[in-house]
Amino acid sequence: MSVAVEGRRAPVVPRLAGRTRAALASICALLIVAATAEIVIDGSLGHSGLVPPQPAIAGWMSGIGERLGYRVFLLALLVSVGAYAGLLALSRLEDREGLSKRFALALLGVLHLLILLGPVLLSTDVFSYIAYARMGVEHGVNPYLHGPIAIEGDPVFRYVGHDWLKVATAYGPLYTLLSYPLAPLGVHGALWGMKAEAAIASAGTLALVWRCAKAREIDPVAAVLAVGANPLYVFYGLGGAHNDVLMMLAMMAAVALVLSPPAGGRREGAAAAVVVAGALIKATVAVLLPFMILARRRLAPILGAVAAIVLAAIVGYAVFGSHGINLVAALNRDASFVSTDSFANEIAHLLGKPGVFPADHDLLKGSLVILALYLMWRTWRGYDWVAASGWTLLAISVTSTWLLAWYILWPLPLAVVVRDRRLLLATLAIQGLFVVHQLSPLLEPVK
Repeated sequence: MSVAVEGRRAPVVPRLAGRTRAALASICALLIVAATAEIVIDGSLGHSGLVPPQPAIAGWMSGIGERLGYRVFLLALLVSVGAYAGLLALSRLEDREGLSKRFALALLGVLHLLILLGPVLLSTDVFSYIAYARMGVEHGVNPYLHGPIAIEGDPVFRYVGHDWLKVATAYGPLYTLLSYPLAPLGVHGALWGMKAEAAIASAGTLALVWRCAKAREIDPVAAVLAVGANPLYVFYGLGGAHNDVLMMLAMMAAVALVLSPPAGGRREGAAAAVVVAGALIKATVAVLLPFMILARRRLAPILGAVAAIVLAAIVGYAVFGSHGINLVAALNRDASFVSTDSFANEIAHLLGKPGVFPADHDLLKGSLVILALYLMWRTWRGYDWVAASGWTLLAISVTSTWLLAWYILWPLPLAVVVRDRRLLLATLAIQGLFVVHQLSPLLEPVK
């Protein structure tokens, strides 16, 4: 078919290609939504190895599906991963108008709503958050000195993970204070509050990803889809109502402050203070600070960070005592743990070792320090500080002996707003390896 003369009619082939692309994207979106709905509906039936014991907050869906098992979950995860990969490919195609903003908002809105209305998935961490809040508010027990075992008679105690019963909180004092208003609501009310908090924080994170992508002249639709439709982000991060999402909100707020015009000392000082605030939720995000300071080469970020640290130390000490501001001790304690999903543990097994030894911990920490120093040098020489921060967060998750699925989400919002595509590819590759590691139950015979 002929095309129009002198540009007065749009070419037919690109229009057809655009319609085909939109149809393929819609199929991918429907597969992601269907896989998510399957997990949420089956999970609402109650306790399984994938759905921790919890109040019956999603009982209204319990008559629809079947109890969630590993095989169904893993098949749904695989379908979602495949559809997500297709969505990324379609949103990154060249010579196209791109996927629409309406399409992205509709998909992400449906996914957030499904997760919000469903049960807690794959982790008991949210009940630890509630337990620490109730310790301080309802029982007058310092959560930085005692584990949930100190409130054994509290209604939330039965839902706390066994591994954390005697462990004091490792989260920053800002997060603990933010969780305190939910404690008087009871376990049900606090759980809904935590789920709503995670959903709102996720929406804010995605809005900031959009803003940062536009500032970097990167397709914002592709950027938010790469984060918000990511299966690990949806099932593990949002599904578990993890405070990592709140930490990522602070992280992207800091990046947005630096990238948004007009640039200036006040914005950079505020950005550094926001990074400190994020570290007082979960300390990992503090790695952004040295890269920001080295890149900006101004006094403002240093002053902003110092002011925030001083204020936090005063408030934290006043409310929780010296243990409430000693985040280093909590980090060192958690760094000694070993999870079956960690790359260090798997490599040790491949080498014929029974597990990770103290010398391995030291080697991993040393490697991380060397890499961080190298990235700081690169940043001083002009490398993008956002990309350097993302590489460091990815390295932390890979070298950690205590690896959980939501940890490998940390660099993703940064990876989609930088022009170094290697960071996004590496992040997705690590997530892919994690998914592959989960698939062993599919290889077992059906009983």
